[in-house]
Amino acid sequence: MYNNAIVTALQAARLVDTLQGAGPFTVFAPTNDAFSKLPAGTLDTLLKPENKQMLVDILTYHVTPGKIDSKQVAKLNGQEIKMVNGKPAKIQVKDGKVFIDNAQIITTDIMASNGIVHVIDAVILPNK
Repeated sequence: MYNNAIVTALQAARLVDTLQGAGPFTVFAPTNDAFSKLPAGTLDTLLKPENKQMLVDILTYHVTPGKIDSKQVAKLNGQEIKMVNGKPAKIQVKDGKVFIDNAQIITTDIMASNGIVHVIDAVILPNK
C-alpha cells in the first residue's frame, strides 16, 4: 500500500522522524501512480537539496494534526482543514466519493501507532 516515492520524498525532506513522532496525525498518502502523474522531472527536481523547503511544504500539505477517520472526513464535506504546513485543504464528497483538493481518497483508515493514513490518487499541491 505504501510506496517508494513518498518514502524517498519524506527521507529527502527529513520528515521521517517528525511523522514517527507522538502525533496523532492524519496522513493523505499519494500512491506511486500519483507521483508518476506529476509533470516529467518534477519529483527529481523536488528531491534536490536546494528544493528541500518546497518539498517539505508539499509533503506537510498531505498531513493534518489529529486522527480523522474516513467517516469524520466525509462529514467535513465542503469544509477546509488546516494542514501541518499551515495551509487549508478542501474536503468534498462527489457521487459518494471523498476528495481532498481534487485527489480522491481511494483507501481509508489504515491505522498507525500515531494516527491514521488515507491513500489518495494524486499529489496535492498547496496554493501559493
